[in-house]
Amino acid sequence: MRNWAGNITFGAARVHRPRSVAEAAAIVAGADRVRVLGTGHSFNRIADTDGDLLRLDALPHRVAVDPESSTVDITGGMRYAEVAAALHAQGYALGNLASLPHISVAGAVATGTHGSGLGNPSLAAAVRGLSMIGPDGETRWYDGDPAGAVVSLGALGVVVGLRLAVEPTYDVAQRVVDDVPLAAVAADPGAVFGAGYSVSVFTGWRGTAMVWVKRRLDTDPAVRLGDRWLGGRPADGPRHPIAGMAPDSTTTQLDVPGPWHERLPHFAPGYTPSAGDELQSELLLPYECAGAAIDALAAVGDRIAPALAVCEIRVVAADSLWLSPAYGRDSLALHFTWRPDRTVIDPALSIVEGALAPFGPRPHWAKLTTMPPRRIVATYPRAADFAALLRHADPAGKFRNRFVSDLFPV
Repeated sequence: MRNWAGNITFGAARVHRPRSVAEAAAIVAGADRVRVLGTGHSFNRIADTDGDLLRLDALPHRVAVDPESSTVDITGGMRYAEVAAALHAQGYALGNLASLPHISVAGAVATGTHGSGLGNPSLAAAVRGLSMIGPDGETRWYDGDPAGAVVSLGALGVVVGLRLAVEPTYDVAQRVVDDVPLAAVAADPGAVFGAGYSVSVFTGWRGTAMVWVKRRLDTDPAVRLGDRWLGGRPADGPRHPIAGMAPDSTTTQLDVPGPWHERLPHFAPGYTPSAGDELQSELLLPYECAGAAIDALAAVGDRIAPALAVCEIRVVAADSLWLSPAYGRDSLALHFTWRPDRTVIDPALSIVEGALAPFGPRPHWAKLTTMPPRRIVATYPRAADFAALLRHADPAGKFRNRFVSDLFPV
């Protein structure tokens, strides 16, 4: 078995696809080592194991809304596209989505995956409870404020159910502005990322950027971007984030209103997202450093551009989840979609991480980095608390793998 990008071949001795929670629990109870694979949209070995690998997409789907608490209970193996469509049909919505709805909810939550927006924290911040199979095969419910258990890297147990905050459904319209100078983005990040509910800046670090502005129609004013907003110009047709690619796979643009789940992602669920043949890295750093960080990368842009398909710049609101890359700080997220050649990616990624080192970056847990584990963990104030929780919840290390143990040694 391989991951979505094809750069990881899993070393599992056995692969299981249980059709009930009871079956999953029996597998966990009888195994020495267990990891869970979601949709495989990880670019490192976070999901790998030499023991038993579980896939949860065959568990019975459940999307049960509780109007009184404004929450929904879902099955952990479900994808965001499946959950979103079912929620919208019942008149409800999530506050945000990632750029692609193809990913599993449990996998995205466990790795701190996010969308975009000055007021929008990571997807994991929507979690209000977790149903998790522990190392003994017993299913436990984490309720209230499970701050240590949500972004867990899959190291605490097998998440078979989640409770998420929901709200009434809403519409979104998105528009694209071409040829915005990077210098303008660096000079006034607030004007850029405050222009809509969710904003993404795409650039190849060659001097200009393409800005995607998603406006929530029930709360956002009709901001006039103008014919020369920040020096750019309105797109005259639909765009793909990667220059030169056909926009067929993207969600509807040109300011045409539509349901939240058909506009907040960049890509529609029925298509291969992004470039398809690619590898990814992402670094999150304090938002107050946005201008300086963009300038720092622009200064080395000519050295990283040959390895790059596109870079996406977003903003993520702070949360209180111990291992969230946005823990305790509003964050600028710099996402790199690389051309799939490690001989050019690794030197370029080293340049990127060197340029951003003064700002204390935190890598996305499921993507490529050259930063050593000790340095990564040092950027998390609650890392020692998570290590203690890990020892308590899984004393024998059933859910550990080399990725987890390198970060949190026994």
